[in-house]
Amino acid sequence: MPKTVDREEQRRQIGAALLQLVSDRGLDEVSVRTVAAASGRSAGAVQKYFRTKDEMLAFAAELVGERVERRMAEVDTSLPLRRALRELILTTLPVDTQRRAEATTQLAFAVHAAHHPRLAAIRHQVDQDIRQALAAWLETAGHSDEAAVLADAVIAVSDGLALRMLYTPQEREHLLTVLDRALDALLPEQPAEPTAR
Repeated sequence: MPKTVDREEQRRQIGAALLQLVSDRGLDEVSVRTVAAASGRSAGAVQKYFRTKDEMLAFAAELVGERVERRMAEVDTSLPLRRALRELILTTLPVDTQRRAEATTQLAFAVHAAHHPRLAAIRHQVDQDIRQALAAWLETAGHSDEAAVLADAVIAVSDGLALRMLYTPQEREHLLTVLDRALDALLPEQPAEPTAR
């Protein structure tokens, strides 16, 4: 009997190899040949699933966005708002090996997207999906008047800290303190209501 090939699983394996290659050696090292070697396939086998380097990059960008969104979805949003926001941001920061690899590839894709409209459209859609989900959650948490702006501010804090942690990993603890200060500024404690005498 001929062996059944799961096309989507094959694409995901190749995409994962590409992400690891970008993390280890940078986007300039990506080609059909190098991705084939990294995934243990021939160049011809890779081209059965991706005709060009740009097709591979587009798929890999979607793949890394999926991973981040899946991790964010696992955060317990029933926690107090500030704590839940901190947990959400931590899912995007390069605080362990896997997240560092993802943040490295996200940054590489963001730079590449400046000159490649298809990749820019994918990055924009991932950003919009995260922004909309975050804004919807902030609305239910009582921030309906400013949910969209607050969501953008949270994403800006996350992006900025992720970038800093990539090139100054030795400052991780300081940057986590910066995260706490940023959350204090975004979500100041409300003064207690005066008690009636």
